[in-house]
Amino acid sequence: MPVTHRRRDTPPPRTGADEKAVLRGFLDYLREAVAAKAEGVPEPRVRTPGVPSGTSLLGLVRHLTAVERFTFLGEAPAGWPGTFRPRPDETAASILAGYRTACAEADAVIDACTDLTQPVRRGRAPSMRWALVHLIEETGRHAGHADILRELVDGTTGR
Repeated sequence: MPVTHRRRDTPPPRTGADEKAVLRGFLDYLREAVAAKAEGVPEPRVRTPGVPSGTSLLGLVRHLTAVERFTFLGEAPAGWPGTFRPRPDETAASILAGYRTACAEADAVIDACTDLTQPVRRGRAPSMRWALVHLIEETGRHAGHADILRELVDGTTGR
């Protein structure tokens, strides 16, 4: 069993008073939690599956990048299962940078929204409120997976 390294848990964010600020604050909190779990994990451990399904820390970040791009920017991946599999030419640094770029581009869409009942983008898109809540749910679920995978890698726990 690896040696456990406990980090102090980061408390939930203090956000603004309006609904969009609260939703955005929690989404940012979860985004950072996921990225932090993959940072500092050496190759090949960061991409090594930790469970029989093949899920890895880097795969989770790569998948969430696709989810951000699809939900807020309308960029559909070629296939969702493939979003969990880092390509050999992708590095941890490039995937984390891609995730942060996707989040920043998504944030520009969120920031431009003045009415959470409006579609997140043109076409048959859900409302911005739905998109934000869905991303909080999706990112939170995968943040929990990342917690477990990171503990399996080196014993690190905490947010």
